[in-house]
Amino acid sequence: MRHQVTIKDIAKRLNISVATVSRALRDLPDIHPDTKKMVVDLALELDYQPNVLATSLVKSKTKTLGVIVPDLGYYFFSTILKSIEEAAILAGYSLLITQTQESYERELINIQNLSRGQVEGIIISLSRETVNLDHLTRLQRRGIPLVFFDRDSDEIHASKVMVDNEQSAYEAVKHLLLAGCKRIAFLAGPKNVSVSNQRISGYLRALAESGVKEDLKLIIHSDYIQDSATLCTQELMKDKNRPDGILVVSDRLALGVLVALRGLNISVPEEVKIVSFNNEPICSIVSPSISSVSQPLEEIGRLSVELLLDQINHKGEDLKARVEVLKTQLMVRESSSKRN
Repeated sequence: MRHQVTIKDIAKRLNISVATVSRALRDLPDIHPDTKKMVVDLALELDYQPNVLATSLVKSKTKTLGVIVPDLGYYFFSTILKSIEEAAILAGYSLLITQTQESYERELINIQNLSRGQVEGIIISLSRETVNLDHLTRLQRRGIPLVFFDRDSDEIHASKVMVDNEQSAYEAVKHLLLAGCKRIAFLAGPKNVSVSNQRISGYLRALAESGVKEDLKLIIHSDYIQDSATLCTQELMKDKNRPDGILVVSDRLALGVLVALRGLNISVPEEVKIVSFNNEPICSIVSPSISSVSQPLEEIGRLSVELLLDQINHKGEDLKARVEVLKTQLMVRESSSKRN
């Protein structure tokens, strides 16, 4: 694992003193312009990041972990964050918590801020906009430990904590089929979000194994906003051969589906059955109550910290990435009950 670039590395490459490098980077007037340019150019090339805490941390650690989530307003992420914090505190660490609000640009800023020496490692769930992963590659080049949870990317070799999204969706669709559904739609998330795509794979596998011909028109990509789900459902139900079952990528969107169906006077579960993901408390409160896939949120948080601390405690060693895939449980409620 590569270490974080220091001014000593720059000095060694240029065969000049550490003091000269330090003065050049601070733009002091007693350095020759050519020397200053060489230092600055090499610092950019090596992606040197000044450690703002270096003075007080020469022989100690920050005992701080960074966490980046898409939106703390999501029950899923806020609940996992509680578990992350509890595990970190038990290990003697504190947290710096940031959210991207599903923005790639904010994710870049958060990574930059957290990696400037304040944290020993980062736990992250990618924003829905994130496609370019250069910022995470640079993070790894600097030797900063990284752990993904929930939303990840196969392009980055890193430890991660996931649930078996493909199998979860497969089981949810099989449940809808057994409940009598013949034509099942999937209200998915944005096209580049890994979780959504894994669930699409499970949805398609369940249909194929059951001999149901897939219809890609029934896979609708929605933003993670309730109003978006409502509009998508309204469009979906305009089809003369409309679905009698809908798998929804999250409970938040399932509420939007219920709003749309209620507005169209389509009864649930008599005419359309619904299963979603996350098993938020709202699922058992609304009417009809929503069948949803429950995920082990506390375990996701605890394992994320465990994997990160494993890297921190073995920093500098050639540690293999660990991938933890956890099982889920379908909580069946009124929205997918069988026909009498």
